[in-house]
Amino acid sequence: MGYDIADYEDIDPMYGTLQDVDDLIQALHKRGMKLMMDLVVNHTSNEHAWFIESCSSKTSPKRDWYIWKPPKGHTPSGEPIPPNNWSQLLGDANSAWTFDEPSGEFYLSLFTPEQPDLNWENPAVRTAVHDVMEFWLKRGCSGFRMDVINHISKVQTYPDAPPNLGPDSKYHIGSDYFANGPRMHEYLQELHAQVLSKHDTITVGEMPFVTDIAEVTRSVRSDARELNMIFIFDIVNLDVAPGQTTFSLAPFDASDIARIQSQWQRAMTQHDGWNSLFVENHDQPRSVSRYVDDADAWREKGAKLLALMQTTLAGTLYVYQGEELGMRNVPRSWDPEVEYKDVLSQNFWKKALGLYGGGRDAAKLEHAREILAKKARDHARTPFQWNGGANAGFAREGVVPWMRVNEDYETVNAERQMEEGAGEDGISTFRFWQRGLASRKEHKDVFVYGDFEVVGAAKETQHAIFAYTRTGDEGGKWLVVLNFSKEDVKWTIPAGCDVVNWVAGNYGRDGIEQSKRGLMVLRPWEGILGKCVG
Repeated sequence: MGYDIADYEDIDPMYGTLQDVDDLIQALHKRGMKLMMDLVVNHTSNEHAWFIESCSSKTSPKRDWYIWKPPKGHTPSGEPIPPNNWSQLLGDANSAWTFDEPSGEFYLSLFTPEQPDLNWENPAVRTAVHDVMEFWLKRGCSGFRMDVINHISKVQTYPDAPPNLGPDSKYHIGSDYFANGPRMHEYLQELHAQVLSKHDTITVGEMPFVTDIAEVTRSVRSDARELNMIFIFDIVNLDVAPGQTTFSLAPFDASDIARIQSQWQRAMTQHDGWNSLFVENHDQPRSVSRYVDDADAWREKGAKLLALMQTTLAGTLYVYQGEELGMRNVPRSWDPEVEYKDVLSQNFWKKALGLYGGGRDAAKLEHAREILAKKARDHARTPFQWNGGANAGFAREGVVPWMRVNEDYETVNAERQMEEGAGEDGISTFRFWQRGLASRKEHKDVFVYGDFEVVGAAKETQHAIFAYTRTGDEGGKWLVVLNFSKEDVKWTIPAGCDVVNWVAGNYGRDGIEQSKRGLMVLRPWEGILGKCVG
């Protein structure tokens, strides 16, 4: 279930049946829609039949379907020492290796002990993965989001990681030896040749730890025969402190957003690749809480600002559930020990309590709580807010969801935002997204495929303003100006970017009042889109 899969070819009864999936696919196709599946094949559940058999004996035919290693040695007290110093990715105080008492060996489990890594060096494993993909494609699935697909090839000597988590850490992140490993491209090309090339599919790979343009585009060039696109993590790592893990805080401003977005907009054009666009997913906090201001006074303005950016950049756009409503992080008052359910949050808080709790360092413990309040994955995993009723309409009254509903559900919910005239200036965040997507489709030669250029990046305003033009052969030039600050900012429209008409903005539903040439003043969190002269 979820990311520790016990059966690739069935549905957990908690969620339904295979027939339900077939019905869903059929209903989607009737509506001109398609279904992408989440393909999790770096690891399985420790309850999967493959692993149960692998665990049963050192001589099991499936023993080498997983990565088993003997202890590196033993402590003076007789405790087995893991094969190397790699840390668990969802709890860096723990080893990435799990000891199996009956066999006296460790198995690699990069994420949690319940998620043992498959051994892709074994051709039988790769064939089994191909069979899983065929199973779903033949049922009508149209493609895959490939979970941590760049972890499937490991350096076979399994060397120790450098001390990247500092001198006080026992274990360290081993990504140098498992992210984009030596045979990853070979394996992806094999997937394409054996499976994907035989179907009309779409693929997007989740590839953390990789930022090198040449390495990224090696997988997504039009002639790569690997993947259509990947999720590039730079935009969701801009607030990670250098040399630290996700659970750290670093300041950023509009210049960082502009640098990251423009780098990848240009890179994919120059290298004949393709972008994915996202600022939210199930592993990230809410974008309105991260990039803008989620206070009641500014939440809608900020959510619409982000929508305007997302719908005017080149690539394939991924909108996460609740993003279209401007859903925000849970209140800071929520108790981490009670309310936060994600294993990453639980392990982080457990580590913080061990280091700083009991009065040892109250300030650092409070800082750890602030990190969770800003960056925990739990924020994206609260029940979807359908309406202002019990459990926000997600579950019947009296049912207790896995997490409680965010406290703002009576005002931030789908039902309310779908009402005509709802929201600030008579247009809700949901309706603003609809407008943006309709414009993107109407002018796809501009916003999906057009040229991109950053403009007006003056030193005195680059901390606040991200501005760019999009130009298409048929649709002409358009100007996007985004104020990522809570201040009024004076900005000068550059030469060659004079505006004929401002067509969209997050201040006012119609008739945007802004200068069309020369000096303009952007209000806090203001975003506007205009058609340029010529």
